[in-house]
Amino acid sequence: MTNSTQLTDTVVMISPDQFGYNPETAETNVFQNKPQQAAEALRNAALAEFNGMVVALRARGVQVLVLPSRTDAVTPDAVFPNNWFSLHADGRMALYPMLTPNRRAERQPEALSRLLAEAGSQAADIHDFSAMEASGEILEGTGSLVLDRAHKVAFAMASPRTTRQAFDAWCQAMGYEGVFFHAYDKDSLPIYHTNVMLSIGEGFAVCCLEAVKDKTECAMLETKLTAHGRELIAVTLEQVYAFTANILHIKNTADERLIVLSQSAYDAFTEEQKQQLAKYGELLPVQINVIETVGGGSARCMLAEVFPTAA
Repeated sequence: MTNSTQLTDTVVMISPDQFGYNPETAETNVFQNKPQQAAEALRNAALAEFNGMVVALRARGVQVLVLPSRTDAVTPDAVFPNNWFSLHADGRMALYPMLTPNRRAERQPEALSRLLAEAGSQAADIHDFSAMEASGEILEGTGSLVLDRAHKVAFAMASPRTTRQAFDAWCQAMGYEGVFFHAYDKDSLPIYHTNVMLSIGEGFAVCCLEAVKDKTECAMLETKLTAHGRELIAVTLEQVYAFTANILHIKNTADERLIVLSQSAYDAFTEEQKQQLAKYGELLPVQINVIETVGGGSARCMLAEVFPTAA
């Protein structure tokens, strides 16, 4: 296959050193569940799942850069790094405005820059949007943004964690066309992050059109997603609750395609949907049940892509 501007073979993952139930984020995330385990047992379980995922990715030839959580702040959701930064092939790093104070504490751009430098990568230009959170404008990285990097189109759905003003400012600064829409869960509340109901890969998109109630918006979204010959794989709202859209299309160092997803997402896909996905890469399910049920995020949320800087 040809080299892809959509896919990377290198990801950053942040270890869940202080993993726990976060009541601050639970107010806007119905996917979080209060744990039964004691705090230490819960953290150990999350660390075991995290380490297992790192091993699985590396075994398939993916370069995984692991960054510890901050030691000077309590960050129960640090395992989801894609919400506070994104990296881009033009050498830029974006830092994001986040909704809850204890998630804002996850940002550690200096440590990230050192990790990238050690791996032979760098972010020469940092675009810091985080000051917008002071005025209530929120955009939580590639949780809020689902990017068609190849064609410079950004998709985002309105929620307390994704405001239109922050989205428009990002699109203008980063040179993307913006597609903004509304989507709702089974209780008619906004789904907390766009990447819970939408994923864009190389040649396909997984989307829950059922969650987009406005017919005009739904038609517009379908048109945008199927542009450039992309195949649309529709999932139901029920499947969204198993994180079927929270998946990431990547490649390995041998340029083989992989689709990373949780075991629960894999189990929730129909056989027909798995066959559709398998045309675009090997499905790589990872067991992250504790991180999913307590943290309320899944495989895609745990992966922040690193793109080689274009010459």
